[in-house]
Amino acid sequence: MANLFDEANAPEGEPLTIVVGDFLQWKKTQLASDYPPATHSAEYVARVTQGGASEIKLAAVERDTYYLFTVPTATSEAFSPGFYHWQLEITETASGNRIVVERGEFEAVADLDVNGADPRSHAEIMLDKIEALLEDRADGDLSSYSIAGRSITKMTSEELLTWRDYYRREVAVYRRRNAIARGKRGAATILMRFV
Repeated sequence: MANLFDEANAPEGEPLTIVVGDFLQWKKTQLASDYPPATHSAEYVARVTQGGASEIKLAAVERDTYYLFTVPTATSEAFSPGFYHWQLEITETASGNRIVVERGEFEAVADLDVNGADPRSHAEIMLDKIEALLEDRADGDLSSYSIAGRSITKMTSEELLTWRDYYRREVAVYRRRNAIARGKRGAATILMRFV
């Protein structure tokens, strides 16, 4: 494995997943051939999927043949775990005109070094909560309450089972993708041998 702190080993292209608090760097070589760093600047702008006013801005360091993007640990520590949408903007230095040349997304995952970090995906969290509700329901939990003229109605067992099945599928897909990313075979891998 190459030393990822070394600029010479910076991977080409954006990461798809980052760990909150990690140092990151990557380069964009093709971008520099289309928009020379001597006359242009590049910047990423990202926002967490749930929306909100906070945005992440990351300006490139212009090299002769590529743009280098670096995220120090102190910067990525401020990222909230979740999915982010990003866009890559190029600005023509002489005119100040800007265009968006790429868009994408990445996932920021919790740092397990941080106390209280929950490494589960959204689907895993929801599946655990629904299964806990179903277990309580089996013990005779009431499905509706009425106190002082206000009432609350919980989901029926059938509705909870439908959501449980949905999140089970989501968890299976998530785990299958992670296994494939680690080089393991997926359930859809077909092994054949011709004689």
